[in-house]
Amino acid sequence: MGLDLKPLVSSSPIMISELSGKVIAVDAYNTIYQFLATIRGATGELLTNNSGEVTSHLSGLFYRNVNLLAENIKLIYIFDGKPSPLKSKELDRRRQVKDDAFKKYQEAITAGRFKDARKYGQATSVLTDKMVEESKMILSLLGIPYIQAPSEGEAAAAQLTQSNIAFACASQDYDSLLFGAKRLIRNLTISRKRKIPNKNVYVDIEPEIILQQQLLNEISLNLEQLVDVGILIGTDFNPGGIPRIGPKTALKLVQEYNKLEKIEKIEDSVANIPYEEIREIFLKQEPSKVDSIKFSEISYDALINFLCIEKNFSATRVNTSLDKVKKSITNRNQSLEKWFD
Repeated sequence: MGLDLKPLVSSSPIMISELSGKVIAVDAYNTIYQFLATIRGATGELLTNNSGEVTSHLSGLFYRNVNLLAENIKLIYIFDGKPSPLKSKELDRRRQVKDDAFKKYQEAITAGRFKDARKYGQATSVLTDKMVEESKMILSLLGIPYIQAPSEGEAAAAQLTQSNIAFACASQDYDSLLFGAKRLIRNLTISRKRKIPNKNVYVDIEPEIILQQQLLNEISLNLEQLVDVGILIGTDFNPGGIPRIGPKTALKLVQEYNKLEKIEKIEDSVANIPYEEIREIFLKQEPSKVDSIKFSEISYDALINFLCIEKNFSATRVNTSLDKVKKSITNRNQSLEKWFD
């Protein structure tokens, strides 16, 4: 669902070049689901190899990451662990949405309404265990470390910024801010294009950065109060929030009453929400056992074998992308050598 903080958040544009040399913690599931939704054929079908195995996730992970690696951005991917029981309602909702979309997709295909089929197809994305393992494999071959979080991936990513292992989190959702991320980067892509959901339309985008402390200062709240705003709006742990309360109203209420349980006009609704448990999910997550992160070199031959031979990617396109990274690394090394001459 994603937390709707957009009306309250002010962001600043950031150039990809400004992130050179910095470590960015990426919400893996958020990113891979984007690829599964958008990297599809004309009638909404996922990309596959000659054996019918889905490759949309691999295509997105490979081409986006080689471009970011060429810009000397150091990436860490964070995978979700076991979800909180409070998330079950939201997960059930998502499954139902996908089931409904799949039925509409099949009907559109049968009727020859291929434009509609692509729209519905994008809403049917399912991330399988095999896709997760393949995603981890391609990241390893790219020399990109990944972490298996004990629970919420965004919480583990936020912790990396708190411990200064990572400069920022990268996600399209705002949840990282409630988990305590110092910085959140949205639109982390070189292409500067994003497809509008359910439409065959692309819009220009720019990477943007949100500073948590700046946000809290601007709205005159602390982190726990920001979590309360999220609970009023609706999080993955209480979908829908309080009826008829949007982001701006939620902010005004928390600013006025300090805590959501003190808001008398909605006390009956609040009583039905396990808000203390939700606060703990955001503010007291189990820490990930990460002391240091090891970045590895790219395994060029293994990547070509995996992508081009096993997954039937274009050898020309893959090699062109890898050559771009090789050239970037060579240029950086030469610059360092000149510095120390």
